[in-house]
Parts: sequence; C-alpha cells; structure tokens
Amino acid sequence: MDEFRYSPEDIKRLPDKPGVYKYYNKDDQLIYIGKAKNLKKRVASYFNKLSGISRKTRKMVSEIKSIEVTIVNTEFDALLLENNLIKSHQPRYNILMRDDKTYPHIVITNERFPRIHSTRKIEKGYGTYYGPYASVRAMKNIIDLLHKLFQIRTCKYNLSEENIEKQKFKVCLEYHIGNCKGPCEGLQDEKEYDHNINQAINILKGELTIPKQYFKAEMQDAAANLAFEKAQSYKEKLMLLEDFQAKTTIVNTKLDDVDVITITSDEKRAYINYLKINQGQITATKTTEIKKKIDESDSDILATAIIDIRESYGSTAKEVFTNLEIEFDIPEFSIVVPKIGDKRKVVELSLKNAILYKKEKLKNVESKAPPHLAVLTELKEALQLNSVPFNIECFDNSNLGGTNPVASMVSFKNAKPSKKDYRHFHIKTVQGPDDFASMYEVVTRRYSRLLRERKPLPDLILIDGGKGQLSSAVSALKDMSIYGKVAIAGIAKRLEEIYVPEDSYPILISKKSPALKLLQHLRDEAHRFAITFHRKVRSKNAFKTSLSDIPGLGEKTINKLLQHFGSVKNIKEANYTDLEQVVGKSRAEKITQHFKKID
Repeated sequence: MDEFRYSPEDIKRLPDKPGVYKYYNKDDQLIYIGKAKNLKKRVASYFNKLSGISRKTRKMVSEIKSIEVTIVNTEFDALLLENNLIKSHQPRYNILMRDDKTYPHIVITNERFPRIHSTRKIEKGYGTYYGPYASVRAMKNIIDLLHKLFQIRTCKYNLSEENIEKQKFKVCLEYHIGNCKGPCEGLQDEKEYDHNINQAINILKGELTIPKQYFKAEMQDAAANLAFEKAQSYKEKLMLLEDFQAKTTIVNTKLDDVDVITITSDEKRAYINYLKINQGQITATKTTEIKKKIDESDSDILATAIIDIRESYGSTAKEVFTNLEIEFDIPEFSIVVPKIGDKRKVVELSLKNAILYKKEKLKNVESKAPPHLAVLTELKEALQLNSVPFNIECFDNSNLGGTNPVASMVSFKNAKPSKKDYRHFHIKTVQGPDDFASMYEVVTRRYSRLLRERKPLPDLILIDGGKGQLSSAVSALKDMSIYGKVAIAGIAKRLEEIYVPEDSYPILISKKSPALKLLQHLRDEAHRFAITFHRKVRSKNAFKTSLSDIPGLGEKTINKLLQHFGSVKNIKEANYTDLEQVVGKSRAEKITQHFKKID
C-alpha cells in the first residue's frame, strides 16, 4: 500500500484506483476517513457538489486542509481498511458502529471437563466464546437446554487427573438430583464428557441435526438392548431438542449459515438489524442505532455495518441477505438482495425488526420529553448548537423614513413568550435609517447590562435580518468579549433562510419543521413588538410637537391635556370653559389663541 498527501486544489491528481482517503484540518487533526472504488471521483464529489448537501457536510469540507490517500488492491480491501482505521482513530465526522450495551456471550472453558456459562468479559485463552446474545433470556434458555441435555458440571473445581485420584472432591447436590454425572469423583469418563461438549458446540453453532441424530441413534440402540429406562431418557432429550427447534425455526430449514442485515433510516439516524440463521433458525439477533455525522447514504452505512457485524459475531457465512444493493464487490462472501420466496421473507422480517426498533426509539424519546423539548432539540440539531436553547432572545429594528428609530427584544423561555422579559429600546447613537448600526447599539446595550448585573446570558440570540444585521450583532458580541459564549443566528425574511456566523451558506430548514416555526414566531413577535412601540412613540411625538409650539405649555401640562381630552383634535375643538377647568385661565387663553391663528 502506498500513501500520498494532497491539498484540496490537487484533487485532479488523485489516482483512479480503489482505496481509502483521510481528511485533515488546519491543525493536522484527522477529521474523516472514507472508502472509494475510485479515489479521484469520490474525493472530487465533496468539492464539486455544493448544492443539495447538508450543512454538516459543507462544514466538514470547509475544514479540509490536506488529503491523504491509501491505494489498495481491491474494493474489499478498501472496505476493511476503512473499518479498521475508523475504529483506531475515531474521527469526529465518522459514524462509529458501537453500542452502549455490553452483550453477553456463552463460553466453553479451556479446562479438563469444560464448563458452559455466560459472561460479559472476554479473556484470551479462557475458552471458546459464542455470541454475543442481544437477549439475555434467550441466552439463558440455551444454557439451561445444554445442561438438561448433557449434564454439564457447574462447579469450579480443578478436575485434574491427580486431584481426582487423590479424591479431593465430593459430589454435590447437582449429582444427586441428576444434573451432573460426578466427574469430580471419577464417576464420568472424560471421553464421554467431551463427546457431550462437542454435541453442545453443535447446538451453539445452530447445527441441531447432528445432536438429534445422536439422541435418536442412542435411543434406538438402548431400546434394542432392552434398556428401556435409558431409551426413555434419550427420547425425552430428543423431544426437548425438537421442541427447542420448533420454537426457533421461523424459515425454510434449507436456509443454512446465512447472515441477514437490513437498514432503515431517517435524517439523523440509521437503524440496522442483524439476524444469524442456521438451518432455518435465528441463532443471533441484534438491532443497532447509528447517529449520522454527515451525508452518508444508507448503502455506505450498510457496507460498513456488514463488515463490522460479521467481525463482532465471528461469522463465516458465505451469503449475506440485505434490503439494499451496495457499491463494493466483496469476494469473501456474496451479498444478495432477494426478490421472492423464503429469502425475501427473512429479509422482510429483519427489516420489520429495524423499523419497529426505530419507532420504539422515537416513541420513547417523545414520551419522556416535555412538549417543548422536542422542538428545541430539533432546533439545536438544525443550528448545530452545543446545548438546547431553552432561553432565546430575538432583536428587531423599526423606523419609518429614519424618524423615531426604535428596537425591540422579545424573550422566549421553553419555546414560549416570556413577556415580562420583553424590552424596548430608543436608538440613541445612530442618526438616520442605519439598521446595522442600530443593531450594534441595542445588542451592546442589552448584554452590557446583563454582564454588569451578572445575570445569565441567553442560550441563543436571534437577529431579525440577513447577513448584515447578523454581522453587526456579532461585532457587538466580540467587542464585549462574549462571542462564542452564546450562540447567535439571523433569520432572513424573504426565503426564511437561517444564517450563522462564519458560514457563507444559509441553513434551509423544512417549511413544515416545528423548529423553523418557532424561529418564525420569535421573529414575528419581535417585529410586532417593535412596530407597536414605534407607532406609540411616533404618535406621542406628533401630539407633543403640535402642543409644544404653544408658549407657556410644558410637558406636564401637555400630558395633562392629552390625558383629559384624549387627542390634539379634541383639545382644538374644546371651548374655553372646558380648557380653563383643566389648565386655568392663562393657559386656556393661550391655547384658544394658538388654534385660532392656525385656522
């Protein structure tokens, strides 16, 4: 294998061969590992296809500073190498085929007169392991079956020839109730015990035909020798094994040594089900949930999953049934997408399990979460925030022709308006209609005050406007040294595009998304609050302008008149007597004379 380093500008020089590519960022950290049938085409697709890909993928591509490729001989080698490298390095943008659970195995110990028991710890040299088993109950049922059929010992004695000859041990209760044949006292021959262990191994491998034939032959032999009690014992064991097979056989017994691996997914996660089938029986089953990091296709995820699952289970099956075609040719085994018959039925069964697991996972999340958490979690995912934005503040400016500029800030807590936390702002430092400067002023005033009063910052700041207003707000945060401590985004009115700092591409959230509807609600509420305040200020200023022209009328007198008469029009139409009762003779005379001159 040969390795080379390239820059993103050098992708045309990449080889047209199968292999693995590794992306590094500016700090020379490995951020992604991928496989390819054709390295040049695959790597180029990341840089040429800008539309139709998610923000996560665009973000990853923007971080790539160098590319390392490893050429291999076959597509299968690329698949295996990718799998091993991901496990070794665990890059941040790669999915990891791992489980929170440690599934148990059945182990047959490496000792004289081996024991059979369950374990979650795998120790090299301790024994031969079978599994893992996703269902503990199913695993215990198999262990119970093996002990009933073969009287396997459960004690931990060191049954060496020397210890048995010295009669160091005595038979226990298990011997007296017929669950053990007493090898500790030399009452059972080692050859017979090992033969039983071999039969147990056949059952653990799912090969029930061999032990069935053995019990049947022993039963017939005992009956021929008139050992009817012994024959009855073998008959009961045969019936026990057939009953076990009847409960576990769900497909045609001709389906022997087959892996069934299927996938279903949504935008955020993939769900993979695995069924191991031997002689028509499901001998292992497991469903795994995988969180997607970038735009991985189901086919790509499935290819990785097949390699990983087979390695975990030590599978040597020559056939894998799936519900999707995969790109990579794998010479070690054949991948089949069945269309009809029993093969298709078992694929459908596996897919049903994956879909059921997906539904139950979603129901579980929904049932545990309070109503507002789902939409806030969705918003966190959409904006790639570090935490759920329980406290959001949204800003909007309002001015008409540059007059009476004001701004508003609305606060939503737990996805609902918190009106006691709404704030109005008179623009003080900006002359004329300058939305960018106005946004800088109000954001600075709001968070400077919170910092002075040592009050908590919001989880998310939303700016009503596009890149310009967002940039002004970001500048304000930087000047206060709190940029990066609080998330910020802008929402543009025309296409409902969401902008975040340091990303030239907008985030497009589905129009049906509750997360987008929450942002729209915030934006509309901030706009409503700003417009209402602007109208109030403009109207108040209009009243005061016409009355303040009258000599001798101060602000208190004007407010008194407006409070009593309700409007400038009513004051103008009021007679002298009514005015006198409110403001006295002198002022009533001045008001009457003022409006006569205007007329």
